This record gives sequence, C-alpha cells and structure tokens, in this order.
Amino acid sequence: MHLVVTGISHKTAPLELRERLALPCDEAARFGRRLLDAGPAAEAVVLTTCNRTEVYLFADDTLAAGRLAVERLAALAGVDPAELRAAAYQKSGDDAIAHLFRVAASLDSLVVGEAQIVAQLKDAYRAACGEGCTSTVFNKLFRHALEVGKRVRSETAIGERPVSVSSVAVDLARQVLGKLERRVVLVLGAGETSELTVRHLQAHGAGAVVVVNRTLAKAEELAARCHGRAVCLDELDAQLVAADIVISSTGSRDFVVDRARFAEIMRRRRRRPVFVIDIAVPRDFEPAVGRLEGCYLYDIDDLQGVVAANRDQRERQVAQAERIVAEELARMNEWLASLEVVPTIAQLRSAIDGIREAELERMAGPLGTLSPAQRAQVEQLTTSIVNKILHLPTVRMKELAAERDVSVYVDALRRLFDLDEVAPVPARDGDAAAGAAGAALPRTASADCALPTPAADAAPPAPPAPFVSPAQAS
Repeated sequence: MHLVVTGISHKTAPLELRERLALPCDEAARFGRRLLDAGPAAEAVVLTTCNRTEVYLFADDTLAAGRLAVERLAALAGVDPAELRAAAYQKSGDDAIAHLFRVAASLDSLVVGEAQIVAQLKDAYRAACGEGCTSTVFNKLFRHALEVGKRVRSETAIGERPVSVSSVAVDLARQVLGKLERRVVLVLGAGETSELTVRHLQAHGAGAVVVVNRTLAKAEELAARCHGRAVCLDELDAQLVAADIVISSTGSRDFVVDRARFAEIMRRRRRRPVFVIDIAVPRDFEPAVGRLEGCYLYDIDDLQGVVAANRDQRERQVAQAERIVAEELARMNEWLASLEVVPTIAQLRSAIDGIREAELERMAGPLGTLSPAQRAQVEQLTTSIVNKILHLPTVRMKELAAERDVSVYVDALRRLFDLDEVAPVPARDGDAAAGAAGAALPRTASADCALPTPAADAAPPAPPAPFVSPAQAS
C-alpha cells in the first residue's frame, strides 16, 4: 500500500474554487470517512484551510484512490471533475510524504513560516481519528508530521519575523506601546489594509475601534465589520487626542494632518505616546509629524522595508528547514520499510523454528532415554543453532530496510523459504509486525491517535529588537 495526496492550494487554484471546497474540520473528516466506505483506500485524512484542501489516502491503487477523491471533491464543489482535475495536484510515495512534512513546516504556505498550519493539521488529524479514518500508518505519519513542524520552528527562525504590512504594523505597535490590551484604535479612511491591520490588532487584544471617514456610511460599514463605532470627519481632532494607535489610508491628494495641527493635538495629549501607521499613497500625515516628541510615525515605505528585510530573513531559513524535512523523510521511510521487513523476519524465524521442533519430535524415540536435564541441553543446543543461522540474515534485512529496493530482498526471502505458505506470527502490541497486519483496518480514535505535547522546557522565541521611528532617527 502507498500514500497519495490530491488537492488544490493557493498555488494551483483561484479563490473562487478554493472557497467551494472549504469545509469545517468535522465535515472534512466525514468526507474522508465516505471515501473509505467507497473502496480503494484504507486510511484517510482531509486537510482544509483558507488556502488549501487536500485529501491524504493510504491505498493499494493510488491512481484509483486519487481519481475517486477528485470526483467526490468535484461533486462537493459543484464543478466538472475535469475543471477540478486541471487545478489539482497529485503526489504519491516519497513525494506525498515530503509534501505533508513541508505543509506541516509551513514551507508550502502562502506566508512561509506562518504558525497556524500546525494547529490546523492537528485538528484535521484528530477529526479523522474521531471518524475512524486512521490506523497504524497514518497514526505514525501524522504524528511524525506534527513533530517535523515543531522541529522546524524550534531549530530555525523561520517564524520569528512578521512578513506582511499589517503584521509588521502590529509588531511595531507592541514594541512602542507594550501590551495592546484596551488600547484605542482610530481608523482614518476605510481601506482594505486598514481593516486587516485592525483585525491583527484586535487579535492581540486591542480595545475600542473608532472609524473616521469623509463618507459616514462607509465608516459605519467598516465599523460594523470591526465591532467598532463610526464618527464624522469633523470629530477627527478629538479622536486623535483619545487614540493610542492611528491607522490612516484616505484617498486625499493633500496632507490630512500637518505638523502644526498635530503639535496642538500632542499638547492636548500631554505628550502621551501615539503610534501612527500612515499607509496612504499619497501620505495623509506630513512627514514632519514624526519628529514631534511622543509620536511614532511609519509610512508605507517604512513598513514595506521591514517586511522585505523580514522576508529575506525567513527565506534564509528555508534551506535549513528543507534539510530537516529530508532527514525526517528518511526516518519515515525506514519505519515504512520495517512494516514489510519485520513480519518477514518473524515468519522466517517461525518457519525455521518449526523445522527444529518437528525434527526433535521425529527423534522423540531415541531421545526418550535422555534425562530432563539432558533433554533441556538438546533444546538449548538446537535453539542456539537456529539463532546463529538466522542472526546474520536478520541483521542484514534490518539494514536493508533503509534502502528503497528492500522489497526485492523481501520477495526473494519469501520465495526461497516459501513463507507465503507459513501462517503469520501473532504480533504483540507495539510490534512493527502488528502495524503491517493491521494497516488496512481503520480503527476508532484511541491512544494511537494521542498527539505529542511540547517539551516543558522549550524556550519561547526571543523578542525582536526595538524599532525607532525613521523620522525620529533622523
């Protein structure tokens, strides 16, 4: 059996198609359950986020399994299977495992290094367990993938710096003002980036949101989406006095706020610090405003410069993260190979030991004159001979388990000793042989689905170095 993944992402499909396949986590797991009930696959996990929908399957016939997944996804989205197939990708074997590990490490994300994907993958796996869609192979594979994601985050700095204008703005605001809880946010204008920045600020605990716009109706629309309140433009000065964070993105051709006007506002604020994000082009705030004591002014070029520098830092971490993915892929392949090797070794030992026991039984008459102690010595001697004969083949087979062509050796061994005619050896819990025997039997959520927890002594990432307003630096 082999792993196959098929799906769409921000790299291959437009938003209109991705949103048709966006499923809540529980519904995605039920979709996976229906795929298993339909036939060719034995295990399934369905991952759906705002930027991807992927179906991971463990099946004998990966082509049939992938084809069924596309057909069912197309029916779910209400599109022609050919249309979905044109936007979908399909990977199998090592490529599929490497893809899963890269997804878990956020190397395949729209924003490389984003932190949400690990939690989303964990939720998808848990939901699949709850629907009985996973067994030995996927329980091992997805726990391993989550560990890969954690290892990349702990051993690289890939997620330490924000890489969007809105996230950089929030990062700078926290450095200037400290905690954002109960901080008043003033939005001047109603641009899309302003709204996104407000949402980032709210995610970090920012308090009241006030929207000021030349057209009150537009201000009210944005205020409703951000759970804030709208006020008229003639109240701007009073709101600037009260705000802690100002986000400005009007369409004005001239400065909305000049240095003299803001100097009076700062006097009324009693020099209380204010963080101003001017993302308008042309700018809304006169650059000289940033030289006033207590005012931290950043324009779009300042923010984009930080974004570019942070993105470069993250990209330099990608090569190290890819090396981690390659190392973990090799480890996973060793384990998968053992699913085939270990049962064969166990059956070989069982077959040879059966010959030993049969020969002792055949010689029961001549050996009947031996004392119990002598009989035990014969048992020990014959067992020792079997162990010594099997020792080197066992060691060699386990070494070969790391090679891609191990199946050739397994097949030769099974043919030479006619092991397909030997009854499988009952495996103890936890044996790799148990995994091979039970891989095709989906089970309900159990301890097998238990997820690893972060190390108690894991150190939090170091805070970024403080930034100084470019205007103040000058």
